Parts: sequence; C-alpha cells; structure tokens
Amino acid sequence: MAHTTLRTKILGLLGRHREGLTFAGVQSGLGAGRRERAKLLEELEDLERSRLVRRLKGRFLLPARSGPVRGRFVTSRPGFGFVAPADGGEDIFIPARSASGVIEGDEVEVVVKEDGRVGKPEGKVVRIVKRGSPTFLGLYRERFGAPFLQAFDSPSPDEIALKSKGRPAPAPGMIVEADRRTLAVTAVYGRPEDPGVDARVVIRRYGLADRFGEEALLEAGALPEDPGPRDFEGRRDFRGWTTVTIDGEKAQDFDDAVSVRALPGGTFLLGVHIADVAHYVRPGTALDREAFDRATSVYFPDLTLPMLPERLSNGLCSLRPAVPRLTVSALMEVDRDGRVLRSEFAPSVIRTAARLTYTSVFAIMEGNAEECRRHGGLVGDLLLMRDLARALRRRRLEAGSLDFDLVEPELIYEEGRLLAVAAAERNEAHRLIEDFMVAANVAVASFLSARKVPTLYRVHPVPAAADLEKLRDILRPLGYSLPEADKVRGQDLERVLRRAEGRPEEKFVGIQVLRAMKLAVYSPENVGHYGLAQTDYTHFTSPIRRYPDLIVHRILKSVLATGEGWETDLERAGRHSSDRERNADAAEQALVTWRIFRLLKERLGDEFAGVVVDVTKAGLIVELDDYFVEGLLAFRDLDGDRGRGRRPRRRRKLVEIGDRVRVVLVSCDPILQRMSLAPAPETDAEGKTR
Repeated sequence: MAHTTLRTKILGLLGRHREGLTFAGVQSGLGAGRRERAKLLEELEDLERSRLVRRLKGRFLLPARSGPVRGRFVTSRPGFGFVAPADGGEDIFIPARSASGVIEGDEVEVVVKEDGRVGKPEGKVVRIVKRGSPTFLGLYRERFGAPFLQAFDSPSPDEIALKSKGRPAPAPGMIVEADRRTLAVTAVYGRPEDPGVDARVVIRRYGLADRFGEEALLEAGALPEDPGPRDFEGRRDFRGWTTVTIDGEKAQDFDDAVSVRALPGGTFLLGVHIADVAHYVRPGTALDREAFDRATSVYFPDLTLPMLPERLSNGLCSLRPAVPRLTVSALMEVDRDGRVLRSEFAPSVIRTAARLTYTSVFAIMEGNAEECRRHGGLVGDLLLMRDLARALRRRRLEAGSLDFDLVEPELIYEEGRLLAVAAAERNEAHRLIEDFMVAANVAVASFLSARKVPTLYRVHPVPAAADLEKLRDILRPLGYSLPEADKVRGQDLERVLRRAEGRPEEKFVGIQVLRAMKLAVYSPENVGHYGLAQTDYTHFTSPIRRYPDLIVHRILKSVLATGEGWETDLERAGRHSSDRERNADAAEQALVTWRIFRLLKERLGDEFAGVVVDVTKAGLIVELDDYFVEGLLAFRDLDGDRGRGRRPRRRRKLVEIGDRVRVVLVSCDPILQRMSLAPAPETDAEGKTR
C-alpha cells in the first residue's frame, strides 16, 4: 500500500469507528497481512505524532470534533439523553444540565468534549436548529396558581413555566399539550388513570396515525371482498395443497401460510405463501402513500394501529381458512441436514385448510390426544414441519446464528382491569414459524442478490469492538468468558446464551448480549445480517404490516415477470422504515411500561426480587424479575460508600452488574416511569428481620 493510500484508508476506517480500534482491529479492518504489520504500525505512529490520530487505553481513534456537531436529540432515562450525529459516528452523551429546553426529536448543535463519564463523547446543546415537535406534552402543575408543565420527553426534571392555562383550564395532575413558542396549553387529555388516556397520549407522543384519510378509505372500499377468476390468471394454483396459518390466539391478520411435502429421496418441499398485498396496493395511490408514512403496524395490548385499512389487513389480504387468497409463494427443497438445495418463487393462489394457533400446534407436537383427534388430517403434515424446522434451526445455529429467546411481558386483564403481568409463552410452534420465515427471507434475498437486482435488505452490522469489550467485562464476574473483542464470532456469543439457559442469570445474560449488538435496519447496501449469520437477508414475509416487505414483493414480482427490478428510492425507503420501526417499538414498550408501573403503584412497600442491570451516578438500576421494568436503588440508601470502580459497598460486599438483589418498592410514578427502590431488610435463618 502506498503511503498516502494507507493513510487515507486508516483515517476512513477510524472515521467509521468513532469509538476507536485496537491495532488488531485496524489490521483486520484493512485486511492487512502479517507482512504489512510493521508498515501499518509505523503509519499509525506517524499519524499519532501528527495529531491526526490519538491513542487511548490501547485504542486508536480520531480526535474529538473541534466544531459543533449537528444531530438528533434522543432521550433515554430521565436525567440524560444522547445526540445521534447526522454524519454518523458514535452517539454523544448529554447530561440533563446540558440539555435545557430540549426534547426528544429536536435537531440540535452540540459542543463535544473528548471523554465523558460514561465512556462516550460528552457534549452540551448550544442551539436548537429545528424543533422535532411544535408542542410539549406532559403533566400540568400549579404553584401558587401559576401554571407549569413537566414535559415527558425532556431529560431535565425541571418544570417549564407556562404563560397561559388555556380554556377551559386543566386541573393539576392532568396530561396536557402546550405550544413551545407561546407556552400556552392547547389541549387537555385528562387524568392519567382515565380509561383510554394512556393510549391516546402514547399515540400523540410518538406521532402515530390512528385513522386513515378519506381517499385511502375510498380506494380500499372499492376493492372486492374476495378475489375472482380473473385475479387467478397467470398464477400457480396451490389450492389443492394442504396449507395452514399458525398464529397467536388473538391474531387478526394472517399474512403467511405454510405447507410441507415429503419428496422422493428424503428431502422436504417447504412452501411459504405470503399475502400478495402488492396486487392491491399500487404505487402512487393514496393507500400506498399512507402505508409508506406509517411503514409498520403498531400493536398495543388492546389496540392495533394497522399499516393498511381493515378491508385489506383483516379481509382481502388475510389468509382466512377455506377461501381463495392471492399470494406470492417461495418453494424451497430442503434436505434433512437443513440445507436449501433449490428455491423458486411465483405469484400464486391458495386456500388454507385451517387457522391454527401456536398452542394447538405445540400440543400436537407433544402428542396431545385431543388436539390430534381435532386436527386429524393435519397431524402428519405438522409433524413433518416440526422435523424440517428442527433441521433448519440446527444448521443455522451451527453457522453462528444467535438464538435470542427473550421473554416478553404479557398483560393479564379481567373485565378491562389489569390484574397481573406474566411472561409471554413461547414454544416450539413459535420457533417453527420463525425458522420457515427466515428460510424464505434468505431465499428471496439470495435470489435477488445473485441477479444483482437492487433491493431493500434487512441488515445487521457487526457489533462495535467497544461494545463487545464492555460485554466481556460484564459477563466475566458471572463466569462467562469471551475472546478479545476483535476475535468474537457469532458462535462465541451463542455459546454464552446456551450456557446461561436455565440459570438464574439467563434473562440478564440475554439482554446484555442483545445490548452489545447494533440495531438491525433496512438498507439497499447489503452488509449481511450478523445476528442470523446470513450474507443475504431481507424481509419478505409480512407485507400487511411492514412496508419494506411490500417493496421487496414489488421487486420480486417485477423480476419474475420481466427479468428486471422495480425502481424506487431504496435509500429513502430504508431510512424512513427503520426510523418508523424504532418509533413503533418505543411506543409499544412505553404503553406496556406505563400500565405495569400503574399496577405496581398499588404495591408500595412490597418486596421484590431483581437484578442489577446498570450503574449510574445516582445509584444502581435494578430490573424487577416478574415485571420487566427498572427502578433506581440510590447509593444514599446503601450502607457504606460507592467503593471502587463505581461499585457500591453494601455490608462489605461489592455489588456488581448482574448481582441478584431484594428490594422494597418505595415510590412509583407511572407517567414519568420513574421508580425508587430501597434495600430489603435482611432476615436470619428463622425469617426474622435483623
């Protein structure tokens, strides 16, 4: 490598890794061999002498930016936030004292200092370039008759002084909206405990669409209730195949169906049949514009905000039993070792034999006599599917795919009242469908990639070395080891996950591994999918609820019909869809967390088991085992001082991330989602408090 070329490559590589790289990481990132080691080290040292590169704790990194950095402000826990730089690079930590007047979504300018307290660059907001929202949303307060607002999406606990209460004036404790320019109340949502207020507030807070425009509804209303003979022309007819949908008991839209056949020679023919939404939602229509804007359906515990009107999502594109439906089918021949030997794709028409549930299918897999009698004609196919799914999964895991099986909370209601929180059940039937959908997504992506057809991939970049090093440090005290960060492979992380199975720390370990990962996004640039250990991966299997899948359907159908792709702005679509997906995930979690906090508020003074998941300046962050929410165990409430390395001493024992603790719930604010905890009193062998 020429001197200038090598220097350019090093600076470019470090620019993409603002957290810095070890020498081995630089060597690996440039693909430099052993013979180039000395030259590479010499160039790095020369760059360091020229102050174009700095070395910190064994890592080479670029100096901090000298001028203001522009980016989007994103809050995290109350008390701090982050700015995601517009030009890429590592997020910038913003403490509350440096974020006055800023809320989630604002475009800001930040002055950055090199090293922050949390291992990230730390900055101060110096200017709001563009407001993300023209309004504040929060709790209305009064002090001596003067109006104040405690904003939800501000990292600062300070209240904002308002200039007008609005008319009619809200009562203290109500949730209101206020104009950021005039500082006047413009809308009143009601008291937090009033029915439906939480959902309406979350919908407004996250900018979700809860109704369709008149033009889109007219277009949907003009569609037929069922497809007719003319719609079947040019399609492969699979109505004679035994095809089923397998979903949850409460599912309303059924956009994927599966079938399996045993072939001579011992292989399987797997069919994954996906609702042909592209047949009905055409580019340039009002339906298409609204679907793009939403980009995804949003699922709340008792409410769905669909990407498409109900006429499509629950009707014409829902693969209901015993009625013909238009689909796009992926047919894959798979051997008993889980290798996909060949695949083909076609517009098709199917008629599903049954609408099955995960619970029912799992019972059949377990040999439940009643369920086997009930679905007698399907049992053979379902057991064949089980064998095929196991082979696909085994092969994927051997290749280094990560098997995250994290438990999600399920809210248990009775007559509209939340009674309890339970771990959502997942069984082998859930995994079967996941395995089949992954296989179809890989097959479609590989088909388009091999033909060099531009498409929208689902990509998952390689984790940052700094995040893997942090993961090593967290897992080491628990007895889990990982190689050096630049040598960690997917198999190493999967080994950790498997070793943790069935242990008390299983959930904690899974979450920490997940936090070390980068976010999966939609992009026309195919960088592979690290978590699934796939070179080519896309989303093809849910066009009813994900706009990127609809794009992939249009591209695939165009290739099948003409040999050419379908042109659209893939970069814009990928960026927008990724943003809307993250926003929808945050909204779903916010509403569930709000309701869990509201349930916990009735249990002040009760004792809970939990695990330490983080350490902050104020104290330990503890996640309660059975409730999937976190609270603060303040250092001031622990015996002794904080000890070394930000680890508090409690009764002469260092408290580590991952430690199990028992705590008492002291306070709980469902609206601001803040919870204070105290150490539970210790008891002797007879259960008496010491």
